[in-house]
Amino acid sequence: MNLQSLLLASALLPSAATPTQAPVADPPKVCDSCDEWNQPQAPFKLHGRSYYVGPHGLSAVLIQTNAGLILLDGGLPQSAPLIEGNIRSLGFKVEDIRLIVNSHAHYDHAGGIARLQRDSGATVAASASGAAALQSGMPTPDDPQFGKDGKDGSFPKVSAVRVVKDKEEVRVGDTAITAHLTPGHTPGSTTWTWKSCEGGSCVDLVYADSLTAVALDGFRFTGDKSHKDVSETFKRSIATVEALPCDLMLSTHPSASGLFERLKRRETAPAPDPLIDKQACAAYAANARKNLESRLQTERSGATK
Repeated sequence: MNLQSLLLASALLPSAATPTQAPVADPPKVCDSCDEWNQPQAPFKLHGRSYYVGPHGLSAVLIQTNAGLILLDGGLPQSAPLIEGNIRSLGFKVEDIRLIVNSHAHYDHAGGIARLQRDSGATVAASASGAAALQSGMPTPDDPQFGKDGKDGSFPKVSAVRVVKDKEEVRVGDTAITAHLTPGHTPGSTTWTWKSCEGGSCVDLVYADSLTAVALDGFRFTGDKSHKDVSETFKRSIATVEALPCDLMLSTHPSASGLFERLKRRETAPAPDPLIDKQACAAYAANARKNLESRLQTERSGATK
């Protein structure tokens, strides 16, 4: 999708709320960890024109381009006003968001996208499976965390989603972000990469989707009568993240990559930047591989329900 088609798609979406229209809030999601995840977090620069704008427990990333803003993920439904407030506190306008992309369509990363789309008028983009989930407002039936009634995993529906393919670049102005399909945690999981330049030097940023093998009772990554074996697909996704050019990596839950521990070190020793770690993707993948193998061994032993 080039910039022209992206802007054309944006024109087909509902207009952003005008200053005289109060934003419409979606019902908050209630879960055991939701309050903890949604604790406020002051926004901060990651590198160059890339910023962390999410709450403390759920990542959301803003990229400034010369033709508008790109937002990665939307947190919970109740995260949307926090994300918008963080964007404004950095001096940007929510109405200037041109593109919103999603890592995976679970309520803790996709729940705020519907409101963020309404308030900005942005195009939303995701993988084919992710787009289906976003538009239905719940995980797809082949998702390891799909509930039979869909209610526990539901989130506000997104009105329109543009489908992206593996390795496809989506461009806004002078900035392109690339989708890397990394199915496993969900069928539509997507890792996003882009380059960030500052002071004449450029680094490779990776927004790595979750690679944890988490499932509701009854799902087997090794397959059964109702689900195909997805273990090899999951292994390839881990290898994909491991092989990415990776100078600064963020995970969808910042705790999974020690973001705030590194940020604290930056406050006392800013050079060299503690957020820069060329081994971060390899370490993240190694942990994921160990987690997946443990899960597969448990399934093969018949210990899972």
